[in-house]
Amino acid sequence: MPSRTRNLSTGAPDTARWLLRGKDGRLSAYARAEGGLLRWTEARAGGPEWDGPDFFEAPDLTYLTLAQGADGYVHFVGRRERRDEKGEAVVDLVHSVQYQSGRPLMDWRSLGNPHTKRVERAPRLGAPAAAVDAAGTVHVFVRDAVNSVRMRREGKGGKWEGWKDFKVREALDGIAALATSTGRVEVLAPGAEATLRWAQEKQGGELTRADDIPLAPAPGSGTALETAPDRLTYYAADALGSGVLAHRPALGGPAIPLGGAPGTGPVAALRTAIDGHDCTVLAHRTAAGRPELAAFPTEDEEAGLWWAATGEPCLGAPALALDARGRVVMAAIGLDGTLRLARQKAEPGLALEAWTRV
Repeated sequence: MPSRTRNLSTGAPDTARWLLRGKDGRLSAYARAEGGLLRWTEARAGGPEWDGPDFFEAPDLTYLTLAQGADGYVHFVGRRERRDEKGEAVVDLVHSVQYQSGRPLMDWRSLGNPHTKRVERAPRLGAPAAAVDAAGTVHVFVRDAVNSVRMRREGKGGKWEGWKDFKVREALDGIAALATSTGRVEVLAPGAEATLRWAQEKQGGELTRADDIPLAPAPGSGTALETAPDRLTYYAADALGSGVLAHRPALGGPAIPLGGAPGTGPVAALRTAIDGHDCTVLAHRTAAGRPELAAFPTEDEEAGLWWAATGEPCLGAPALALDARGRVVMAAIGLDGTLRLARQKAEPGLALEAWTRV
């Protein structure tokens, strides 16, 4: 069972996907903390009251990512690094799942390390990414010690398949994975000169190499969003510092500049209706440390967008989600480790209410 605490050191979110809505409509926010993770949960769908933070023990995590399936289950995949009796690093990936909002997490299970034969490489395992297809199959991706991408996925009956090597040598940390509405999984891995991409032709199929994306992102900044049926757009900060870029792999062409002043960390992306128009909302943490927000018509980035800084400086990336009433909610972890939230006002456009501290 979780324990209630407000005294643990909260770390910066490792990804922008840390604010999720459960099947019951309640939002939950998750943050890695000393010795485990913290969870805040709306007391009722749509807020404004929240319960928590609840603490769940998960020692030695150095990175945590989350993925959610159509069934509402939240999957946690972490990188764990411990020391053996000789003081040497022992690294593996671990997995847990939460089946309902506000309920305990299941026991953590080790997914191992793909470097079983060359154990000297094992400590250089990178940061994981995860996606859940429409059948509830969990796919885990990670950059290995030789800059290839490895995948392990959950098979039938809950048994995990072995590691698959995508056999590249250019991958960097900051892998992004997405399951589309048709159940297909795509995975994107940043490289020094482009973003590498693999995709399934159909749900449950093998992931095969697709055309690279002509976008060299700052490692850890990329995210993928389904912006049309079975079609994704990739958003990432440019490695050369020129702001956020967008690219739709299915359509090709050059990357589209979107401006902004992103610092380190991933871009958050959300699709929703604003004043009856299909819009995409983006957020990131600026180089000055504050959350920054922009919105524009979906797949019409060239219509123009304006970035607006909001709230106080935060730890890591802000997150975006829709609450039970369809309002945009922006979340951030304050410098004091507390959860901060701002909801969309009940007025035209995308204006946020004043930030509140949970």
